[in-house]
Amino acid sequence: MKIGIFDSGLGGLCTLKAIAHELPEYDYVYLGDTARLPYGSRTHAEILEFLKEGIDFLYSHDCQLVIVACNSASAEALRGVQQEYLPAAHPGRNLLGMIVPMTEACAPFKKVGLIATEATIHSGAYPREFAKRAPQTEIISLATPKLVPFIEAGDMQSVDAALEEYLARFNGIDALLLGCTHYAIVKDEIRKFLPDSVAIVSQDTVVPGKTREYLVRHPEVEGTLSRNGTRAFFVTDLGEQFKKVAAAWFGEDISIQKTDIAKGM
Repeated sequence: MKIGIFDSGLGGLCTLKAIAHELPEYDYVYLGDTARLPYGSRTHAEILEFLKEGIDFLYSHDCQLVIVACNSASAEALRGVQQEYLPAAHPGRNLLGMIVPMTEACAPFKKVGLIATEATIHSGAYPREFAKRAPQTEIISLATPKLVPFIEAGDMQSVDAALEEYLARFNGIDALLLGCTHYAIVKDEIRKFLPDSVAIVSQDTVVPGKTREYLVRHPEVEGTLSRNGTRAFFVTDLGEQFKKVAAAWFGEDISIQKTDIAKGM
C-alpha cells in the first residue's frame, strides 16, 4: 500500500518532494485539488467536504496512510474527519495533518509569528495546539490571503510586494512559522524580508522527519507500505504552472492525470 499526499494545489508538491527525498523507498500518490483552490477563503463546510472527497480518492488508490499537507484542511476539518468519518468510511486506514508536527517544531522558540490562510487563522487551531504542546511559546498570527493566488500564478513580483507588506507587521519574533504548504515554495523570498536571527519553520524541513518518526512508532502501518519508489500525480485541474513546477522537481517524464473528485454538497 502507498502513502497519499493531499493538498489544494502546488504547495503540497514541495511537501511530497521533501518526504520522498527523506523516505525514497515508498510509493506515493499525490492529489492536488487545484480546481477548487485556494481553500483559505472557503467555508468550514466546504473544506470538510473537500477533505472527505480527497481522502476517499486516495484510499481508493491503495493508500494506507494519507498526509493532509494543506493547513487549511488540517485546521478546519482534520480532527472531525479523524474521529468520525475515517472510522466509519475507511476503518484501518491512517490520516495525519500539519498542525501538530509544525507546532512541536516551534516549541524551542519564545515568540513565533504565524502566517497562514484566512481559514487557518480563523480556525484558531494553531493557538489551541500551542497551548497544549508549546505553552511557553507566544504566537502572533497573521492571515496572508494574497500569497497563495500569486504563488499559484508564478507572479514573484506580486509575491515580494505582499511579503514585504505582511512581514513588516512582525516585531521581536525569533521564528516565523509558515502555516501553508505554498509558502515553502517562496522561502527564499521570505528570507529577504526577515532578520537573519529569525528562524523559518517550514513544512518541507519539518514533516519528512516527523513522518519517519511516525512510521517508526507505528510498525503496523509501516509494514503495510510497498517499496517500489513510485510516484503518481493527480489534480482536479491541470494548469501550466503546476506542470512546470512538477516537471522541475520530479522530472520532465512524469505523468500528471486530471481527475474529478467532487461529489457535490
